[in-house]
Amino acid sequence: MKRVPMLNLRLEYEYMKKDIDAVIQRCLEHQQWILGPEVKEFEERVAEYLGVKHCIGVSSGTDALLLSLRALAIKTKGEEYLERSDEIITTPFTFTATGDTILRSGATPVFVDIDPVTYNIDPAKIREYINQNPGKIVGIVPVHLYGQSCNMDEIMEIASEYNLFVVEDVAQAFGAKWKGRKLGIIGSAGAFSFFPSKNLGAFGDAGLVATNDDEIFDLVRMLRVHGGKDKYNVEHIGYKARVDTIQAAILLAKLKYIDEFNERRRKIAEMYNKGLKGIEDLILPTEVQGYHIYHQYTIRTSRRDELQSYLKERGISTMVYYPVPLHKMKVFGNGRSKVFGSLVHAEQAAMSVLSLPIEPLQSKEDTEYVIETVRSFFKA
Repeated sequence: MKRVPMLNLRLEYEYMKKDIDAVIQRCLEHQQWILGPEVKEFEERVAEYLGVKHCIGVSSGTDALLLSLRALAIKTKGEEYLERSDEIITTPFTFTATGDTILRSGATPVFVDIDPVTYNIDPAKIREYINQNPGKIVGIVPVHLYGQSCNMDEIMEIASEYNLFVVEDVAQAFGAKWKGRKLGIIGSAGAFSFFPSKNLGAFGDAGLVATNDDEIFDLVRMLRVHGGKDKYNVEHIGYKARVDTIQAAILLAKLKYIDEFNERRRKIAEMYNKGLKGIEDLILPTEVQGYHIYHQYTIRTSRRDELQSYLKERGISTMVYYPVPLHKMKVFGNGRSKVFGSLVHAEQAAMSVLSLPIEPLQSKEDTEYVIETVRSFFKA
């Protein structure tokens, strides 16, 4: 039986083998495993790629979010942590880390509904909540889900009007753009994940914070190494959250391929769009504005579970991102978070979305097989 995986990391390694093996060999020779030369080089290369002043390599995308929020607490309040009375608006339709890091920063996440077309946070709902709850909100954490930008014009306009910080969650959107600007450099800080399955993935956990703010840069650099410029005389409550040298080296090797691979994803998405067009009870992703890099190609159908089983039986891997919205999780209960409105669009999406394989090196034949199999399901 033919098999089409969601992701084939072995195939990607073989494609980049010469470059990856070379940087690993370099690390083996110099043996500087903690904040070795590849870390600084990677930070500088990514800063140049994104068009941002500062980048700081950290241990994961989760830590990138947390350290950004902690740095903003110190910068804006002069305190180590935010307070429960400090509210941060975000989306419920995202990975757990988005809301969890708000809790860990000391603040209270406020979940507002999403735009049902892009699955990203709805700026109109942000403004509506702020108008009804003036003075409580300190920041916004928009998530550029599936590789498509949130409406950053409206979000930044709201942030400017109410003096709020914005931490972009760019875990799924490295290289994506909003009106020509790379994501992660528009708000106060951008938090990136390099988990192996991301469109720029390490060989383990890794992350990065991007910012144009000198103070945030200095604070995140301290927080990632126990909280001080001198680890034996620290200033803040910090973490052991630096990126490993070996991961920075691997990411350096893979960075040269990111634009090529993002374009490959877009071409596969174009094939899906043409091949799956016109099927009743099937909603295809829509590229609204900006430059969508299709970290996931996500469809919607009321027959999601049936379709997923049908595809699995025929060797096609799929994933549901995400089956449970954050406001339905126990960790965000017991008064730890707030919910604004019904969140009906987030809840409907959680019951109906399905991500199809969009491996950058996926063959035309495999993509056509997925299209034919999806079409055969709906015909049946």
